[in-house]
Amino acid sequence: MGKLPQSVLFCCDHNAVRSPMAEGLMKQRFGTDVYVQSVGVKNDLEIDGFAIAVCDEIGVELSRHQSRSFEEMEQMGEALSGFDVIVTLSPASQRRALDLTRFYHLTVEYWPVMDPTGIGETRDQKLNAYRQTRDQLLARMDSKWGADGA
Repeated sequence: MGKLPQSVLFCCDHNAVRSPMAEGLMKQRFGTDVYVQSVGVKNDLEIDGFAIAVCDEIGVELSRHQSRSFEEMEQMGEALSGFDVIVTLSPASQRRALDLTRFYHLTVEYWPVMDPTGIGETRDQKLNAYRQTRDQLLARMDSKWGADGA
């Protein structure tokens, strides 16, 4: 297991499903021990209702999440160079993060986590797909940093 970083940025395509879930889960797991944020390649979607629902099942609040892009994050005064680790959750976010950090000495990791959008016909099937994504994120965090950040 790796040492818990001081700051982590999670990113995906729209900052509406995987990266906000990862941000919320990381905050629940490690509290104030780690500064955590999330962004998307684009900010063209609101937080996904199914993501809110499956995280709420385990006590993670996502309903107030405001989606934002890499550019919006930097416009708000937060630089990529301020993060110890950037975790990308989609191929597009991996490409964007590597492009934006090519002049920095930063760790960029790719976690191939399932995109649950569009999976399932019924509400229960959709919720199960989102639960799988949530659980994949938790498993990656635990294997990388341990359940208690040890």
